[in-house]
Amino acid sequence: MNSALVALEAQVRADLAKTAHPNAAWLTPKLGPDDRPALDVLVVGAGQSGLATAFGLMRSQVSNILVLDKSEEGKEGPWLTYARMHTLRSPKHFTGPDLDVPSLTYQSWHEARFGEQDWRNLDLISRELWAEYLLWFRRVVDLPVRNGCEVIDIAPAAGGLLAAKVQTAVGIDIVFARKIVLATGQEGMGDWTFPEPLRHLPSQLCAHAAQPIDFASLRGKRVAVIGAGASAFDNAATALEAGAAEVDLFCRRAEIQVIQPYRWLTFRGFLRHFCDLDDAWRWRFMRAVLEMREGFPQATYDRCARHPNFRLQERAPIGAARETAHGVELQTPRGEFAADFVICGTGIDMNFAGRPELRNCAANIATWADRYQPPPDECSPRLGRFPYLADDYALMERAAGETPWIADIHVFAIASTMSFGASGSSINAMTTAVPKLVHGLTRGLFRADIERHWASFQAYDVPQAVVARQAPAMGEER
Repeated sequence: MNSALVALEAQVRADLAKTAHPNAAWLTPKLGPDDRPALDVLVVGAGQSGLATAFGLMRSQVSNILVLDKSEEGKEGPWLTYARMHTLRSPKHFTGPDLDVPSLTYQSWHEARFGEQDWRNLDLISRELWAEYLLWFRRVVDLPVRNGCEVIDIAPAAGGLLAAKVQTAVGIDIVFARKIVLATGQEGMGDWTFPEPLRHLPSQLCAHAAQPIDFASLRGKRVAVIGAGASAFDNAATALEAGAAEVDLFCRRAEIQVIQPYRWLTFRGFLRHFCDLDDAWRWRFMRAVLEMREGFPQATYDRCARHPNFRLQERAPIGAARETAHGVELQTPRGEFAADFVICGTGIDMNFAGRPELRNCAANIATWADRYQPPPDECSPRLGRFPYLADDYALMERAAGETPWIADIHVFAIASTMSFGASGSSINAMTTAVPKLVHGLTRGLFRADIERHWASFQAYDVPQAVVARQAPAMGEER
């Protein structure tokens, strides 16, 4: 480790010590059914959102926490797995998990690693360096993370606790917690989607962009990419760079989307107060944003367009797909196209019942369709399937009283978008979204313990001063 990074880590520790007020312990662990202290908060997911949430909790003196991730250390989140862009798309100066502690920003880490001039010359942050920074962040703030642990079931337990069943390499463990945060990224409340005409294709002919793909095997092959968002272009470019003979990217719209709505909404007012709007305004904004889909920067397009064997097929929704002796035949309004392999960059859909950890409550999770009926010209069944969350990111019941315990499950992932806007899957929004989540968690913990706090207050008898009593003057009564 270089001397600049050693000095930065010392600065981090000093900054956190100077800004720790108030640092009084205020939570007493509850005993679980196993007679061991239960966690105050279990965070599921050790990607950027889970780490930032855990850090925010530690800053609020909620230290009886644990972060679990099913991946091996360093492979949390998308950065070294299915993310196939060269750099982040967020501007380099946007802050994130640091939660406004200057010494914890990516910039401070980068300058310590590579120097101030390198930072000034930097255009965008590489995804590999971002992954390295997140590991450093996790270590320097000393977050309690366990890898190789997958939460496969959540159920109510005695004493108002939640029981998380955790699959590890050595078997099943049960973790009890007062609250659980699902910081599970893109697929946390559903799964990646395949267009209906492609769902029957075997895995050797068709994969989702979020799945492992052997791009080297596509050398000399005809590749079809379905979708026209940023990740679709990333996968098309990766296939081209791996030596694919030709790559067709199919866009169902008349023109590809080049406007990035998330650039517009990245201002404090929207990020902080979007969730305070009424349902009509929240629906109107997020329907416009999510149906517009995510745009892509010039470099993402150029990465594909520089290859003469790349073709953009607009007005080309897939109507049908047929497996052939030589691959796949795709039918579109623009004609038939043959491909050896198909990659679907077609996003996610909400499907609570498909998540094993939610099987005990999936049928009673309130959705936007349950709580809000938009005007006819604003209807969207896809967006109506998003969970309708409380103001602390908690799940809400469809039928009150059937699963009241889900009020202690908080969703901080892409699924929170309809209720909170950019939040649980956005670097740009962390500086406002994480404090709001932490506020909701600590509010719930405090309210649940109010009787104990009242008793503690009544018993408090620590004097702040010693008052010297003067002896009475001569002749005064004693």
